[in-house]
Amino acid sequence: MAGRADIASSGVTTSPAGSSVSAGAASPSLPPRGGVRLRALVLIRWAAVAGQFFTAAVVHFGLGFTLPVLAVGGAIALSALLNLTVSLGRPASARIDDREATVFLAFDVLQLAVLLYLTGGLINPFSLLLLAPVAIGATILSLTSNIALSLLTIISIALLGLFHQPLPWRGPPPSLPEIYQAGAWAGLSLTTLLITLYGWRLAEEQRQMADALAAAQAALEREQRMSALGALAAAAAHELGTPLSTIAVVTKEMLREVEADDPLREDVELLSSESERCRTILARLSVDPAGDVSDAYTLVPLPALIEAAAAHSKREGIDIAFKSGPVGEGVPTTAPIQVRSPEIMQGVGNIVQNAVSFARHEVEIRTRWTAAWSEVEVSDDGPGFSEALLDELGTPFISTRQGEEGHMGLGVFIAKTLLERTGATVTFGNRRGTSGGALVSVRWPNPVFKAT
Repeated sequence: MAGRADIASSGVTTSPAGSSVSAGAASPSLPPRGGVRLRALVLIRWAAVAGQFFTAAVVHFGLGFTLPVLAVGGAIALSALLNLTVSLGRPASARIDDREATVFLAFDVLQLAVLLYLTGGLINPFSLLLLAPVAIGATILSLTSNIALSLLTIISIALLGLFHQPLPWRGPPPSLPEIYQAGAWAGLSLTTLLITLYGWRLAEEQRQMADALAAAQAALEREQRMSALGALAAAAAHELGTPLSTIAVVTKEMLREVEADDPLREDVELLSSESERCRTILARLSVDPAGDVSDAYTLVPLPALIEAAAAHSKREGIDIAFKSGPVGEGVPTTAPIQVRSPEIMQGVGNIVQNAVSFARHEVEIRTRWTAAWSEVEVSDDGPGFSEALLDELGTPFISTRQGEEGHMGLGVFIAKTLLERTGATVTFGNRRGTSGGALVSVRWPNPVFKAT
């Protein structure tokens, strides 16, 4: 079966008002990704400078080993001087971009390499400190910058294995076998690659999750703003109803009293027709369940709620069939009621929108209920979900259309997150039979019926 991996990724959110926006564009105020505070890197370097100075002092004065004091001290002083320059030139709260952070950490690698060159190369037990900038970079840098920093570190390790000053020692320094030195080189190089790979992968997943949650929150806030605006319109309709009724009564009285040939007759008739038009508009705002988004806290039958959520997902050539009914015996024939919340409108709307975009001819939306649960199943006759990605659906940035405009891999993640906030359980699968197609189930426990 052809894999429908990116039904979860359309990233299209359909509001009850019928406007479609990409999840990424749901809120233009979302902060850009990337960047790290300068203060964090400055503090880390100050800690490194203090550690290097203390270690050099202990080795030279405490243990009595001979060090090239001027060269070692100059390398440490250069790092401290650069830190002072950076700290004074920009505020500590400033954020630096990916390129600046890469240059910052690359200097640390080179400075450590110079210190190790002066003090024995890879034989020096402190050679493991070369991995520190790599570990920091893996969590804050982009993949390209991480690769560049790792290559610089590996090249520095290789050069230190070939060229270095003798290890500080009393008398002749120890002579280690070449095979051991080669093993130290291989171990440090492989560890550099592993730290870069796993550190960046974990950090990237964390950043993706943060972005996805921000997008979901932005979509929900947009729906809540729409609901608040609709509530204001409903309140206005209610408040204006009484004065409009009074105006209508007065104009009817005036129509009876004004003669047909009176010059004011035309103005009174216009006043009467316009007041009637206002009453019609306010009545439509009050009673139209599909077009009015003000009923954010109104209990409505579940099938009607689902139809309202799917109303703006129609596409030419695709039929949307609605079916509803109880399951089993002894179950109320009337549908359960549900709060018409932005989460349900947005979540179900996203799922139906994705089903319509992949269907060949038809999308079926089946609403069922028992005394223990109520459920909505959305199925289509499209290619269905890829079996390899069924377990991944509902996580952010899962998409075979990644990079295309409007497809961020957030569509089903947003829908699943919003629906789970209402207490629902969302599952993904494929329809059985020769026709195939995808099947998404949304189930709420403990349905509420109007009689209860």
